[in-house]
Formats: sequence, structure tokens, C-alpha cells
Amino acid sequence: MLSDTPTSTLPYHPIAGRPPGIDDATLREWYRVLHLGRMLDEKAARYLKMSKGWSYHAPCAGHEGIQLAMGLTVRRGVDFLFPYYRDLLTVLAAGLTPEEIILNGLSRATDVAGGGRHMSNHFAKPALRIQNVSSCVGSHSLHAAGVARAARKFGGEEIAWYSSGESATSEGYFYEALAGACREKLPVIFVLQNNGYAISVPVHEQSANTNIAQNFRGFRNLLVLDCDGTNVFDAWNAIQQAAAYVRAGEGPAMVHADCVRIGAHSNSDRHELYRNDEELAEARRRDPVLRFRHYLLDGGIADTETLDAIERANLAEIDEAAVRAESAPGPDPSTVLRHVFADDTHTCPLTQEQFERGLEHDGNAPLVTLREAINGALHDEFRRNPATFLWGQDVASGEKGGVFNVTKGMAKEFGGERVFNAPIAEDFILGTANGFCRYRDDIWVVVEGAEFADYFWPAMEQLVNTAHESWRSNGQFVPNIIVRLASGGYIQGGLYHSQSIEGVLANIPGVRIVMPSTADDAVGLLRCAFRTRGLTVYLEPKYLYNHPWSKTPYPRPDLCVPIGRARFRRRGDSLSIITYGTTTHLALHAAERLAVEGIHAEVLDLRSILPFDTKAIAQTVRHTGKALVLHEANKTGGFGGEIAAHISEHLFEHLDAPVRRLASLDCPVGFAKSLEQAILVSEDDIVETARSLAHY
Repeated sequence: MLSDTPTSTLPYHPIAGRPPGIDDATLREWYRVLHLGRMLDEKAARYLKMSKGWSYHAPCAGHEGIQLAMGLTVRRGVDFLFPYYRDLLTVLAAGLTPEEIILNGLSRATDVAGGGRHMSNHFAKPALRIQNVSSCVGSHSLHAAGVARAARKFGGEEIAWYSSGESATSEGYFYEALAGACREKLPVIFVLQNNGYAISVPVHEQSANTNIAQNFRGFRNLLVLDCDGTNVFDAWNAIQQAAAYVRAGEGPAMVHADCVRIGAHSNSDRHELYRNDEELAEARRRDPVLRFRHYLLDGGIADTETLDAIERANLAEIDEAAVRAESAPGPDPSTVLRHVFADDTHTCPLTQEQFERGLEHDGNAPLVTLREAINGALHDEFRRNPATFLWGQDVASGEKGGVFNVTKGMAKEFGGERVFNAPIAEDFILGTANGFCRYRDDIWVVVEGAEFADYFWPAMEQLVNTAHESWRSNGQFVPNIIVRLASGGYIQGGLYHSQSIEGVLANIPGVRIVMPSTADDAVGLLRCAFRTRGLTVYLEPKYLYNHPWSKTPYPRPDLCVPIGRARFRRRGDSLSIITYGTTTHLALHAAERLAVEGIHAEVLDLRSILPFDTKAIAQTVRHTGKALVLHEANKTGGFGGEIAAHISEHLFEHLDAPVRRLASLDCPVGFAKSLEQAILVSEDDIVETARSLAHY
């Protein structure tokens, strides 16, 4: 129960500014929600102390004024709410029940946020459009901008609510999200709850302005409002003004709420080590719940007996919810691999035999390059599904169609609402795709994630977020995204236009990775990615874009190459060369030279790096007894090590020689042609290594 000390002796700061049209009954209901949230906050701390749940708890005490205003203004089941880990009262006011909040804190299987898969204090309820967000501070700002973009493009009335602490604004992706929302006039409300600390670092060490909003007042189309986040009325008025501005289509709004942190940052933080008694006393004097309680008493809106009754009812509700939540089952450990990838995959109409002998084409059909094939497949899929979108750097500039002209003609045929340019902001490109997909389940987004794979690194945080979405939400949200990246070297591109990054990407659970080496496979794999729910990274060997090696006839309309199926490019019995991408062609040429010597190499093109085809690998190793794993990326940490390990672990008894790996040197790729040739794996290297292995 909260204190009922006579108001004349209270140290709490008074509040004023009652909004017009808000009656006494509504104010009493507001108090009920405020008190319920405070008691849940304290309940969480007790659970933690008893080691019964809430292994992570960031209290909302001191933030309740702005959180109440925000949570009550969000339209349930209409607007999209992206809370952060301190938003307990926000989600309570927005529709979560005490039981659902406790289930999240106890990590129970019936937790509506994710079935115990995500941290406590990470609240969500997809049925109410309250979104499950990651622990990467502020990263959900991009998701909010993305779903707001979708709402605008589909003509919806929804708005996106983004909430965070002030320290999240230090992250570069927050600036990307805000800049993009302002440029596109997106319906987003950014609520910044400034309690003066990033854990223990004071705001003046984080920002050029302690009033965070001052950093953003120059952004075009942005309404910036300040309010006292501990004063329910001031917060309410600011939130209503922001909502009215955004719903009118004027652009995004930012509400900067001055809050206090009554307690520590979280359960692991000892705030008495960096905060003095005077500061803590002032924080308590600004306590939003007690300030509001005494406003009701002083104004005759409620008496002590009424408030006591409300408080008793709240405590009873929490106790009953706790009993039910504590009896709920925990997550089943046997389900941990469920939802790593989306559970439904496309079924390819072709048989394994057809794959093994290669695709049959009309001999008179014209040949297309890898670039032309990808372009054609994109056109096909955009015609098939009108809820398909594409954005990236330079993808819609006249007839250019990206740095390599892969998207040429897309904007002309499908219009600027479906195909459009993005700024040089890789995190923004992928993060908004993640948000965009939240709007409807039938949406597919293709992003040219960076002009070169070498420049995709700023988006890695969003790639991890996106890859984990299906698992983290327990299958409730699956982002249907294809990330296209121009990969690899052999183009005399130097250090930052020659990287092969599949080994890094493969270490992220939930990412499908494919890399075609021929035009027909490029079409088939892309079609399958469009028909497979979840995230696919589609790596395009830039050396092969226009190279004659990649040319094949354009595949028939029913061809879909299933992700995870390899293709035998050449049969042989002397040794197996297992590879993918550009080195597939180098291996084929090397095999022709070796055949003159009587060495008949079998060449297996993986096509899919994750998942890779363990059956085809087993088939070829059992057949030849010798395995050479070949790839363009440098050797150390390269994905070939995973293939080699798999062979050694599962096929050791079939080996007549140690598994060999051949890759580029552990060295950045030099710009001079002579340096590039010395560093990247060559046809001569393959011939020499394969010959040695064959004669082992």
C-alpha cells in the first residue's frame, strides 16, 4: 500500500494542468493503473530476490507519468507499439494483463511475448500489435520507421510508437531511423524517457545537450515536444499533441519526457555508488504515482478510503495472477530448435535425379548472364506478388538499376511506391525492411543491403535482430526478407570491393545463405527464397554477373531450386571438389586439365551455404574417397572449415586421404592485379592441390 500521510506534510512536488474533458472517474481509473504498475514493478523485484524469476529487472518507477499517457493513447490492435525494457506501465496501460506480465518475468511457456525465449522485462503481445523487440538498445527505432512506411504505402491509419531511454539516441541507427522518418514524413512517435543516466553514465557525458530533444530540433517535418514525464497531466497533453500531429499526416513527432529514476538502473546496478542522497531524495519527491495520489486527495477527487480500496483490489489482482502464472509450465527444452528458421518451406517440383544430371534446356533458347537472370527473376516475382517491395542504394535511379544494373527496369515497371532508393545507411535499409514486414504476413521485401557486401557491416546488428525474430517471438513474427549482396573478388576491386563474407554470416542462427554460380540456379534459388518464409541472404558473385561462364538459358516458369540442395556439375571418381560461387567454374576448368592426366574430379556446387546439402556431400565422398573443399574467401574462419569438419566427423570411414582445404590467403585483397592474383585462389592452385590429393 502507498503512504496515506496527510497532504500538509508531504514533500512531493504538486502537479497541475488537468486536461480538459477528463472527468473524475477517469482520473481515479488512471490512479488504478498507476498503482497497479507500481505494485507489479515491486513484485518483480521480490521475485528476483527470491530467485523465482525476473533475472533481469529494470524498474519503471519514476517514469509512470509518460508511460501512462503513452499506453492509454496507443489504439489497441491498431497502432504498433515498440516498447523498451523499462516500459512495464506502458504495456500495462496498452492492454497487457498482470498475469501476462508475470508470465514474461517468470519465463513461462505461455508468455505471450515469446514463450520464455526472450529476457524478462521484454514485453510484447502480437495480438495487440505490441512488438517483441531485441536487447540492442534503440534498434527498434528502425522497425518502427519500417512499419510506419508500410502503413503509409498501404493507406492505413496506423501509427508506430517507439519508446526508449535517452541513451538510445546515441546510437547511430537511431539517427538513421529519425532522419528517414522525417524525410519520408512517416507516422512515427518517438518517445524519449530521459532519466538522466545511461546505467551509471550521466546524460551530459552522453550528449551535447542534456535536453536530448535539442539535438533534433533542426530535423524537417519533426514536431518536438518537451514535457515533465513525472507529471501525468503534462505528459498526457504532450502525447495528445504528438498523436494529433502524426495522425494528421504532418510527419513524425518526438516527445522528450523528463523523468527520474527512483531506484537503480536494473537489479545488477548499485546506484548508490554514483548517486548521492540529495539526488535520490529529489527523485522521490518527483515520484509520479505519489504526486498523482496526493493530487486526487487534495482536489477532493478521491478520499483515502476510495484509494485504499483501489489499492487493495490491485494487490488482490496481482496475487491471483501470480498464483496462476507460477503454476504455468516452463518452456519445453525439446523445442529449442523450433522456429530457428520458419517452419514452412517451399517444395521444389524437380526430382533429385534432375538436379544430379543438370537442368535440361532447349538448345535453341537464348543464353542469359547471371545479372540478366536475377533481373528477370525479380520481375517475375514482382508480377506474381503485388505485396513485394525493393529498396537499396541506387536501385531506382533512371535506367541505372543499382551499381551493377541488376535492378534495371524495376522502378519503371513497378513504380516508385514499390521500388525506390535508400540512403547510404545500411542499418536503415535492413531495419526498415524488418519493420515493414510486420504490417502484413504476405509482404516480401528485397533489399540491396549494400552496394557491395564489403559495406554491409553497419547492418550486422539488424541482421542478427532479423535472424532471431522467428525464434525470439516463438514463431509469431517471421520477417520475409531477401538480402541481396554483391560478393567476392576477381574484379580488381581492392580491399573493400573483394570481400567474401559468408563465413561471418553463417555464424548467425536463423540466416539462410545461398550463392548461385549460373544463371538458371540464380533464378531457381531466388524464386525459392520468395516462396520460403523467413530471412535469406542471397550472395551474388560479382565476377560472374556478366561473365560467359554464368550463362544458361532462362529457366522455365516452374523451376525453383530448393534451398539446401547441391548440384553435381561434373562427375568423376578420383576425388571430390566441393565448392560454390565463382570457384565452381575455376574447379570445372581445373577438372578439364586434370582429366588429361587421367585424374577425374567430381565437382559439387553447394549453391546453398546454409543449410548445406549433407546428403550430396556424403554421396560424393563415399564415391571418390577424397575431398577437396574449395572457396574464394580466406582460409581461416572460412566456411570451408565447417564443410571439412562435417566430412571428418560423419564420413571419416569413407576417406582414403585427409580432407584438404583450398582458399584464398589470409590477407586483404590488394588492388594491383599482380597482388590480387597472388592472394585469391586460382585455377593453377586447384590443379596443383587436386593432383596432390589424387596421388595421396
